[in-house]
Amino acid sequence: MNNTIQELFDRKSVRSFEDREISGEDARLILEAAVMAPTAGNQQLYTIINVTDQEKKDRLAESCDHQPFIAKARLVLVFCADMLKWYRAYQMADAGPRKPDAGDFVLAVEDAVIAAQNAVVAAHSLGIGSCYIGDIMENYEIQREILDLPEYVYPAAMLVFGYPTEQQIRRKKPARVPMEYIVRENTYRKMDDEEIRGMFREKSGGDFDDFMKKFCRRKYNSDFAREMSRSIRAFLDTL
Repeated sequence: MNNTIQELFDRKSVRSFEDREISGEDARLILEAAVMAPTAGNQQLYTIINVTDQEKKDRLAESCDHQPFIAKARLVLVFCADMLKWYRAYQMADAGPRKPDAGDFVLAVEDAVIAAQNAVVAAHSLGIGSCYIGDIMENYEIQREILDLPEYVYPAAMLVFGYPTEQQIRRKKPARVPMEYIVRENTYRKMDDEEIRGMFREKSGGDFDDFMKKFCRRKYNSDFAREMSRSIRAFLDTL
């Protein structure tokens, strides 16, 4: 196994950081790696906001489900799905563009998240931990105000970075579902009940029903999941 693949296997989310700065050179390398990511039609339908203002970090920590470690991160990047730049360029050239729509939104979100993953991999190679903050998609109106987002721009993902504490380094990476449950050849195949139970056997510790009820309550039926959907609908209604 080469070093790149080993790092993909080893990388895990980090939510506790050492009191240690990330150098400007390393921060720039992370950002440069992000913008080299694959992108639809070479359009780079995203804008990365490097949040350096501590007050904004504090507000983001509160608006993203009250997670104080966000405010303590040494590098905070918000990856915005950005349909505005190309739309404006089309208008400037009198190309007669239609207004951005839902398909453009999905494409821009994909671009933004691919760029974010490049940043994650680059950071890990430098010994810098990271954590995705999906909660940035909640409270759209608040995030828009904090980050001064114009129309056709949506906060698709946030990443926080820092040097992991020793405890975080030693912490075991959560197990992933075995590949046999994820990969299909040529067509989708719906799993039967026994396969679904098998897929979650390790995660559930053998008590499938109890695990699913708790996880559904904590994640799927949670207030933040509903707020995330509301925020996305609110943004889509502006298109």
